[in-house]
Amino acid sequence: MQRLFRAAAIACAFTLGVSSSLATAQEKKVRAQMGWAFPSNTGLLGPAQTRLVEAIRTASGGSIDVKGFEPGALVPANQYLDAVGNGSLDMAFTVSAFWTGKDIAFALYGAVPFGPEGGEYIAWLKHGGGEALMKELHAKYNVEVIPCGLISPEASGWFRKEIKSVDDLKGLKMRFLGLGANVMQKFGVSTQLLQAGEIFQALQLGTIDATEFSMPVMDATLGFHQVAKHYYFPGWHQQSTLNELIISKKKWAEFSPTQRSIIQTACDANMLQMFADGEAAQFSVLQDLQKNKGVTLHRWPQPMLAAFEKAWGEVAAEQAAKSPDFKKGYESYTNFRNNYKIWKDLGYLK
Repeated sequence: MQRLFRAAAIACAFTLGVSSSLATAQEKKVRAQMGWAFPSNTGLLGPAQTRLVEAIRTASGGSIDVKGFEPGALVPANQYLDAVGNGSLDMAFTVSAFWTGKDIAFALYGAVPFGPEGGEYIAWLKHGGGEALMKELHAKYNVEVIPCGLISPEASGWFRKEIKSVDDLKGLKMRFLGLGANVMQKFGVSTQLLQAGEIFQALQLGTIDATEFSMPVMDATLGFHQVAKHYYFPGWHQQSTLNELIISKKKWAEFSPTQRSIIQTACDANMLQMFADGEAAQFSVLQDLQKNKGVTLHRWPQPMLAAFEKAWGEVAAEQAAKSPDFKKGYESYTNFRNNYKIWKDLGYLK
């Protein structure tokens, strides 16, 4: 795996270097403002956003003069799709699952409950038609989209009290993202989607009783452990999570083919680096939470995971009946997973 990362990094560096020299010599300067969906002090995601901006600027030899902005500095993060679509914001680093109010199909290109690990997810995107469907959906909102980040498994959530059965979930108010929120609603949980910077205060004030956000290295920077001491795993709702770069069609048209290639390559490199960083950063945070912060780590018992998975099957069927784009995307996704299974079963240790 380390050899794979090194080889991919070298390939990305070579491609970016070649693109940089071409851009310096030939390209006109294009200025762009990039909205960030996550505060820059958020673990993993914050550095990833900064790195992406720097990579695009450097690799283009300055011909792409992009500047990143904190959530809300230009436009509220939950309005990025509209803002990029109408051209009032040039681009944004975000996640598709934020746009489920437009169409639940967006969630398929962010994270899928009981879904694949990162390698299988990317394989579907790049070779199973997933990215083409992702672009087709975003184009309806006048934006170009590029997969631009990959996160390892998330945690399942922070709770003030221990959850011993699905009955204990009933009546809870919980921050939850994407399709997993629909699953939790099946168990009587009232869900709402809060942006990263809003969650801690809501948890502290009791506006919500529980929350999921991401993996330990990110959750710890947001301070959830100060209020909720029961931390649950695995993140059945997000075994891998995709970030995206959305770009207004107007701004995309300003970039030359070389500049577009630089942005694409920078996003590919960002996915690789985020995945590696995410895998390397979790254990020390978990050890600290357990030993020094008074947090109890829990693993959901198998009967509860089975209940969540059964509810997810119901949710998927319901959403496919409501949204043609969800149906199309989910059929593509499940068909790829069914075909992939023979390789997964034979090729990997269990």
